Amino acid sequence: MKYLLGYDIGSSSIKVSLLDIATGQAVAAVTSPKQEMEISVPQADWAEQRPERWWQECVNATTELKARYGFDTSLVAGIGITYQMHGLVLVDEAGKVLRPAIIWCDSRAVDLGNQAFAEMGEEYCLENFLNSPGNFTASKLKWVRENEPEVYAQIHKIQLPGDYIAFKMSGQLQTTVSGLSEGVFWNFKQQVIAQELLDYYGISADLLPEVVDTFSVQGQLSAEAAQELGLTAGTPISYRAGDQPNNAFSLNVLNPGEIAATAGTSGVVYGITDAPASDPASRVNAFVHVNHTTEQPRNGVLMCMNGTGILNSWLRKMVGELPYDEMNRRAAQAPIGAEGLVFLPFGNGAERILENRPTDAELRGLNFNVHSQNHLLRAAQEGIVFALIYGMNIMRQMGVQVRTVRAGNANMFLSPVFREAFVNAGDVTLELYNTDAAQGAARGAGIGAGVYASAAEAFGGLERILTVEPTDQLREQYQAAYGRWQDALSTIIPQPISLAHV
Repeated sequence: MKYLLGYDIGSSSIKVSLLDIATGQAVAAVTSPKQEMEISVPQADWAEQRPERWWQECVNATTELKARYGFDTSLVAGIGITYQMHGLVLVDEAGKVLRPAIIWCDSRAVDLGNQAFAEMGEEYCLENFLNSPGNFTASKLKWVRENEPEVYAQIHKIQLPGDYIAFKMSGQLQTTVSGLSEGVFWNFKQQVIAQELLDYYGISADLLPEVVDTFSVQGQLSAEAAQELGLTAGTPISYRAGDQPNNAFSLNVLNPGEIAATAGTSGVVYGITDAPASDPASRVNAFVHVNHTTEQPRNGVLMCMNGTGILNSWLRKMVGELPYDEMNRRAAQAPIGAEGLVFLPFGNGAERILENRPTDAELRGLNFNVHSQNHLLRAAQEGIVFALIYGMNIMRQMGVQVRTVRAGNANMFLSPVFREAFVNAGDVTLELYNTDAAQGAARGAGIGAGVYASAAEAFGGLERILTVEPTDQLREQYQAAYGRWQDALSTIIPQPISLAHV
């Protein structure tokens, strides 16, 4: 029996999955730590984590995996890595981390990105980068250059979170084209590094790591890393991708018209196109997908909503640490629309779908004589769904076809209320599969290491376990509730996106 290992480097936890190559099924998985990792907030709208903690949890998770499932580590044919996107890790020439990572939900660089968008020209940015520089990694690096010059002067290379973990494993400083695009370091029109943005920000391209293919043997596990992890030195590291491209990959979403969704720490809908697509307000963003080639372009169009898992976990603390399945059960006890209670779930940094406006979460329509804990739990789940539908409709206006959506049977898609609201408010079919991000990373490692000859072979073990369809009666009720949610949103965002398909 031979195996593949997949590591999912999240902001809440690290997950590692062991995949049996022959069956294509996960045989064991471990998450570490058991409680969510902390996010440091030194100032309002900032968010940081220590990359060293990610590595330690990789070690802890691998140690536990070996203890629970005594596999022969010499039979691991490849290691894949997926990671929280848009984070900025800075290392010096010795590979030492210079400061805590500025992670995906940090909003400190919004003004710098908006200024670049205006001064470089919105049309130019959208034509070449398909995005505003916004709050992405390049803008975060510019913030460091302006505000922490003593740190900036020591930078040898910048890294994304997955690049850092790969570096800890192999000792090699590398990234991918897909990774460069997620930081707005990539010019889609010319298919080269976005030198124009680097020049505008005064950043040297020398700070970017070597570029390797997403599916390739990018390095081997070093003796030092092998000893820490308890694995075998020389094991190939053969795949890396940001969490949302990888989530799509894990669901075999690789071609135009295919759509993936996730509702974990953040809520995301991700569709594939073969032509450049951009939103004039950069509320929805485009990145290079994992299977992109010059001959066969593949871009991922992504809408992201920050306030997803963090809202659910915050509510859990507020209602006495109830298990999530009990929260889901109670949410189902309240009627559709929560009897007028509306939750705007925007309390976790600047939201791109709201044009990076600093917006707080809001609860509207609260009536002490009507609403209970059940109403609050349903309103929160509906509010997250409605924010996703709002972003999906922007994607539709861009020409992305959103009809059937694939998701892993995990996180908020475990909630019947969430699933029902999603398909009926969004007028989509939902397919749930027996996979997750770490399994996707393991399958990617199999392709990169040459274990699988094709994606079709890699997904032999992928199984659809549930299909949820909209119904006429529920569609009408949920779309009425979505209309009330839009009315509430219109007080902070003019002219909300219509539900009508474009």
